[in-house]
Amino acid sequence: MARAFLAFPEQKNLLLSELAGRFGITRMPDAQYGDLIFFDGLSDDITPYWSRTTLLDPLTFHFDSIGGASSKLREIQRNWASYQFTNFRRAQLIQDKLPYINLKPRTFPAKIPQSNIGLYTLIDANTMIASAQTSSFLPAGILRFVEDHENPPSRAYLKLQEALTMANLLNGTPLPKAGQRCFEAGASPGGWTWVLAGLGAQVHAVDRAELSPELMENPLVTFQKHDAFTLRTEEIGKVDWVFSDVICYPKRLLEWIEKYLAYSSEVNIICTIKMQGQIDWPLIREFERIDGSRIIHLNYNKHELTWIHTR
Repeated sequence: MARAFLAFPEQKNLLLSELAGRFGITRMPDAQYGDLIFFDGLSDDITPYWSRTTLLDPLTFHFDSIGGASSKLREIQRNWASYQFTNFRRAQLIQDKLPYINLKPRTFPAKIPQSNIGLYTLIDANTMIASAQTSSFLPAGILRFVEDHENPPSRAYLKLQEALTMANLLNGTPLPKAGQRCFEAGASPGGWTWVLAGLGAQVHAVDRAELSPELMENPLVTFQKHDAFTLRTEEIGKVDWVFSDVICYPKRLLEWIEKYLAYSSEVNIICTIKMQGQIDWPLIREFERIDGSRIIHLNYNKHELTWIHTR
């Protein structure tokens, strides 16, 4: 069975490394089109984290004109987005003739429709590879937000905005809200805390360094100067959400997560799994095995993954 995997920008080597280390696919792709890599004869259950979207039924066809290309795509289905590494202007003209989909950066909070969206890529001026079925509800498998360059204390806020949006899209989980209590480990300087307080939730932020002055004065934020990973769950008490973007070894993070789930199995948790050198795939599978969990790679991740456990 043919599969084509579209890597996140500048992360094709991580995708190829995952295919080798996690799935044992060590042969070279049958074709490469920029960040899109094509394999023939693969199992249908291969879903790499570093593939922002996977073409599940790729086909190649030729066309004589822009109108001919758009007509062929419309015959197959309504919703299409493109990934391009060449013939950018021609691809845009094709896209302009297709039914409208939102390709612009989103404003958080954003609601993403659960509708199928295909992907096409121009191989040359008159040939494209396309798949009506893909692994993502996002256009070209990527989610971008309109950035706030003034208020957040760090760009890490974008990761949490994306993770919360994906938790809602994939699991139907509502965003944190007023009346809910959140615990954030390693919160300084406060990018994630800024998002949570902005949603109206109460935040117990723990770190050895203080948050930004604005967050330290925010009535929704309680700051505790401490190593968050050494705090006992009883000291934090019952919370609705637990968050961590802490730089630590994945094994230590897993032990910390298991401690919180033992204390309250109904808690929502979002954590960044920070990789330390070569990825330990058997250890990553231990995260996967936790009931109700999901591992994804975000557009705003780099050499890391995001683990989501929501009710």
